[in-house]
Amino acid sequence: MAGDLVLLAAVSLLSAFQQCHFAWLVGKSRMKHKVMPPAVTGAPEFDRTFRAQQNCAEFYPIFLTALWIAGSFFNQELASFLGLMYMFARYKYFHGYVASIKGRLTGFYLNLIVLACLITLGAAGIVNSLLDEYLDFSIGKKLRKLF
Repeated sequence: MAGDLVLLAAVSLLSAFQQCHFAWLVGKSRMKHKVMPPAVTGAPEFDRTFRAQQNCAEFYPIFLTALWIAGSFFNQELASFLGLMYMFARYKYFHGYVASIKGRLTGFYLNLIVLACLITLGAAGIVNSLLDEYLDFSIGKKLRKLF
């Protein structure tokens, strides 16, 4: 059973480390700019760092849900690859935002594309599973016969 989920688990763990790293960078920026908790505003560089980390944290549950559903119901390898692409997009977003407000856009748009792909694959996998379970009709099996 665990072997069937190892790629999804690996990407999830890597993404958790990434979230920890982003939080650590906020703490580092707090010290650099002397912004003591509970304050969440200060120098513009700190504000951008804090907001970038908050945005990453806000999207994280959506990412994990979409990753696991797409991987479980559609294809683990493809979902895991998209998960790595999401992490790359989040890296670009975070570091782009820290540099400048406009610097976040490339990573953000890539992030949205990857999330849309994961959600679409997850929905397709769920629909296929429901059709197979309740109507004995599998789109996946039909497509495999064609190709």
